[in-house]
Amino acid sequence: MNSERYLERIGLGATDIPRPDRESLERLQEAHVTAVPFETLSITGHPFGDRKSSGAGAPNERPDGTANPDGEGVSLDRAHLYEKVVERRRGGFCYELNGLFGWLLGELGFDADRVAARVVNDGTARPPANHLTHVVEFDRRYVTDVGTGTPQIRRPVPLDGTVVADAADVEWRVVESDRPDAEYLTQYQEQGDDGWTDRYVFRDRPRPPGFFEATCEYLQSAPESPFTGDPVVAIASTRGYKRLSTETFTERTGGESREKPVAPEEWDDVLEREFGVRYPANRTG
Repeated sequence: MNSERYLERIGLGATDIPRPDRESLERLQEAHVTAVPFETLSITGHPFGDRKSSGAGAPNERPDGTANPDGEGVSLDRAHLYEKVVERRRGGFCYELNGLFGWLLGELGFDADRVAARVVNDGTARPPANHLTHVVEFDRRYVTDVGTGTPQIRRPVPLDGTVVADAADVEWRVVESDRPDAEYLTQYQEQGDDGWTDRYVFRDRPRPPGFFEATCEYLQSAPESPFTGDPVVAIASTRGYKRLSTETFTERTGGESREKPVAPEEWDDVLEREFGVRYPANRTG
């Protein structure tokens, strides 16, 4: 871990984090979600495969049609994550982004506990520990998270129900859970919503890295996993977020969303221009 290079990756310098306090953590979290995308290309591979061999715009699928064969796979090894996110300037999904972020927090002197969560926002049954997040101790306990999809959590959220608003017109809170398998429920509310939307439940209990290995393997290989279909790329912007699917670029600002179709021959350029990802890294032109 070269913490100065990591800070540079997210647009910060050592003087921006003078001490491991709540204000510094808020600065780190905001910078991270606006610099490092949530992306699943290591699982799905390129949505159009090798266009030179398969023809422009022709998906390069496995025989069962579930995923593309050029995904490198996900590793929870910290050195691999550092090389991928910091040196190659890629993104990742929750295990990768929050796993690496937790290492940075420890290097900078924060008291951060790695905890297991379960995403519940779409009503679909999900396996336990399908999300990794961190709880940090200050005057009270706070969730800090840089590995969600959209909308992103931009600020630490206390575990006492306090509502935290951000610059993207999204409110977050962590309340007590009524589920037998969890203590807390993380919720959000976007501008114009009628009520709160559940994001994930968790117990405030430290977990070792190996606790997530089985579910990580499932999420990157099972046909029913939400990550083995089409790729997803998303990053926070100043007042919203940007998201790229196989066919569409979406930009949400101030509570309003705009969509633009993306042709196969434009996909790589949009990925690099809007999300800072060059995939594969050795692509030319």
